Amino acid sequence: MRELEVDVAIIGAGTAGMTAYRAALAHTDKVVVIESGVYGTTCARVGCMPSKLLIAAAETSHQIDAAPLFGIDVDGKSIDGRRVMARVKSERDRFVGFVEEAVQAWPEEHRLPGKAVFVGPNTLQVDGHTQVVARSIVVAAGSRPAVPPPWYELGSRLLVNDDVFDWDDLPGSVAVVGTGIIGLELSQALARLGVKTHLLGVGNRFGAVTDPVVNEAVGKIIADELLLSPDAQVESVSLEGDGVVLDYIENGQRRQSRADYLLAATGRRSNLDRLDLPAAGIELDERGLPRFDPASGQIEDTAIFIAGDVSNAHPLLHEAADDGRIAGDNAGRFPDVRIRPRRAALSVVFTDPQITLAGQTYRTLEATGRDFAVAAAEFEDQGRSRVMGKNKGVIRVYADRASGEFLGAEMVGPAAEHIGHLLSWSVQQRLSVQQMLDSPFYHPVVEEGLRTALRRLHRELRMGPVPVERCLDCGPGA
Repeated sequence: MRELEVDVAIIGAGTAGMTAYRAALAHTDKVVVIESGVYGTTCARVGCMPSKLLIAAAETSHQIDAAPLFGIDVDGKSIDGRRVMARVKSERDRFVGFVEEAVQAWPEEHRLPGKAVFVGPNTLQVDGHTQVVARSIVVAAGSRPAVPPPWYELGSRLLVNDDVFDWDDLPGSVAVVGTGIIGLELSQALARLGVKTHLLGVGNRFGAVTDPVVNEAVGKIIADELLLSPDAQVESVSLEGDGVVLDYIENGQRRQSRADYLLAATGRRSNLDRLDLPAAGIELDERGLPRFDPASGQIEDTAIFIAGDVSNAHPLLHEAADDGRIAGDNAGRFPDVRIRPRRAALSVVFTDPQITLAGQTYRTLEATGRDFAVAAAEFEDQGRSRVMGKNKGVIRVYADRASGEFLGAEMVGPAAEHIGHLLSWSVQQRLSVQQMLDSPFYHPVVEEGLRTALRRLHRELRMGPVPVERCLDCGPGA
């Protein structure tokens, strides 16, 4: 048994772990990163990037289908699933290669393969070969798909999102269970690529959307493209021939769905349960998570820090990177622990149209009891959106009724990934609705739809003049 003494030990070489490594190196070169699996972040290998490659192919197919709207007929369209997946895997491997190259460039003594478990407050056992004693430890062990155990009886007919990106060809049909971000993105993309797709959810909830108006709009948009069961209770799954059968209850009636594969998009669970954190003297709550400060990453008042998906607090790449930077910096400078304010919240779902949540959500504001105003604008008659044939969706914006401070928004609509950034920046800078309206809006752009919503929001406030509805020469939807 080898014993290794370091200043900082980092469990996990994903986005949070790699960022923590770079931050810790600013304070000490006695750092080791412990990784039990393959190098390459979830984003590059099975998340953000390969899913966007599949979505890009699906959007191209959909644009061809939409061509007649503009008086353009495209004959002979066909989808070659093997070529679609070949590009997805080739580009995915390219992104993964960049990550692997970055890790391989680290000094060999900074890389330790194996599975780490706590055996003391500052001690980790790595497989059967190394005991690591560290002044401080960063837990960045990531997460894994959460699948109901009985479903594993489906064998190779059961998929998680990781499996999709290893396909050589597109299947004929898929049942997708879960209307979270992964379920929404993959089901719509597969449907647009000619895969017969049935999406099943629970409680008529879509993604992380909390605003009831936006949530309803998402449901209608998705239902226009594929078979949607937004509130289905799956009773059982079974193999039948070369496919699967789902028995479920919807609207009080028992129903069945048949498909070549079942794609479980039923969320992810933290890998924290594999580390035996109680052996370090850390108490876990009913969800199996420790008490920690998100502004410092510190668990209780210990020398252990947490970052990334493993905490279930910020399951987004840019948030995981921030987590890693904060935790790695504090682990490196321990015991001089410092806090860092978090950025304004921002999330994007790459459906078409896209979904974005910026700043505080509708549900959060309701829960706080804050007196906030709400206004909305739809994109059906918004000028630029109609020009592009992408006039679907709605945006809802929120502000403090007394001060006029902009608090957040939820949206499904065109250019949501870009509008979401503008809105989150406004929240972070604590702009008022009036200040946002005083900013430039070009014409004709989709952002004019946001301006319409902000004007309506301003009318609901208890301060300031009421701006006019729209300029006289901008036309409908300005």
